Amino acid sequence: MTLINAYFSKLQDSVNWTKRTVELRGPDGSIKFRQENVEAPDFWSDRAVTVVAEKYFRMIKGIRESSIRHMIDRVVKTIGLALMFVDAAEQDTFKAELTFMLVHQMFSFNSPVWFNVGVVDKPQSSACFIQAVQDDMGAIMDLAKKEVMLFKGGSGTGSNLSTLRSSYEKISGGGFASGPVSYMKMFDSGAGVTKSGGTTRRAALLRCLNADHPDVLTQRDGSPGFITCKSAAEQVARDLHETGKYTAEFNVPGNVYDLVSYQNANNSVRISDEFMAAVRDDANWNTLAVTTGEAVGEYKARHLWDEIAKAAHFCGDPGLQFDDTINKWHTVPVSGRINSSNPCGEYVHLDNSACNLGSLNLMQFLGADNTFNVVSFQQACRIAITAMELLVTISGYPSPEITENSKKFRP
Repeated sequence: MTLINAYFSKLQDSVNWTKRTVELRGPDGSIKFRQENVEAPDFWSDRAVTVVAEKYFRMIKGIRESSIRHMIDRVVKTIGLALMFVDAAEQDTFKAELTFMLVHQMFSFNSPVWFNVGVVDKPQSSACFIQAVQDDMGAIMDLAKKEVMLFKGGSGTGSNLSTLRSSYEKISGGGFASGPVSYMKMFDSGAGVTKSGGTTRRAALLRCLNADHPDVLTQRDGSPGFITCKSAAEQVARDLHETGKYTAEFNVPGNVYDLVSYQNANNSVRISDEFMAAVRDDANWNTLAVTTGEAVGEYKARHLWDEIAKAAHFCGDPGLQFDDTINKWHTVPVSGRINSSNPCGEYVHLDNSACNLGSLNLMQFLGADNTFNVVSFQQACRIAITAMELLVTISGYPSPEITENSKKFRP
């Protein structure tokens, strides 16, 4: 069964390729990006062509790509070589169908595929990562390094920092630990200076902290904890903006948000059923030491709930992740619990794992008579999932643990 009736193999005959000049201008009207003679299908919008030219065209042997046809061919050929087909005709059919889907905007891979596949050996192809961190300086620095390399390749990553001892707890040298909120400044800086995929796209980062972590509201020195760190930074940004000296436009050099911390991550408090019951019953809520499990602080659960709501209303963070519900829906619970998600929250899985995403454009399967072409959609799903499955095999990953889980679970 083929994706389309009789002409899927006649791609060159069914598409009119044209060349156009694309430009991207900043808020002040200045040209931020321009490329001439970009080859694209005539039915692609200027916006789509501009996005692809600016974000996804790569330098191949010192020459910048200038053709969407060639970019798609780069990716499809690389994927097609990864599978042992029955014969050359079957391989050609797979590549032709995948090419047709991509050219006709029926399907698209996640961004790292376009950034990296066919450009480097063992390409970073997954968009979404979840990483664990252990409570020692070497592991913390290792996480910072892996995050920067993932950002460089165009991916996002999330971690639950509740494994790090709080600022209320002692370290072996005798002093108090810095606590996860302090380390978040360092992680935030790494994300801020690393352009995702080597382009102007911002790095994507998620931070989780359990509601029973001692630093969830306030750190030992009285500075803002996890719930309020970003709203406090937002207030500083607003105060600076009111001086009239700084713009609030993202991606403009020297904008006010480049001057404050915690701006490159989405923060989410990890909430349990027990905490929600305490909110309902207006009960007390204890925070617990990471190292001993002993109670460190006590709050009214509703007070924490109100602080979360106020901070989120003020600056959009923190969000919530409902830990017990997530783990009840866990598809591989014997292999470990779920502690975090990727930055956008659609990939929720084990620590030290990665997910290769793709998108199917449902409108492209809608006929002129408003009927949905189920047969074509089924075949498109088969082709897309086969392609992403092959990408899991040929890709590289930032750690042995993520490599093992990716090959084992193939998300």
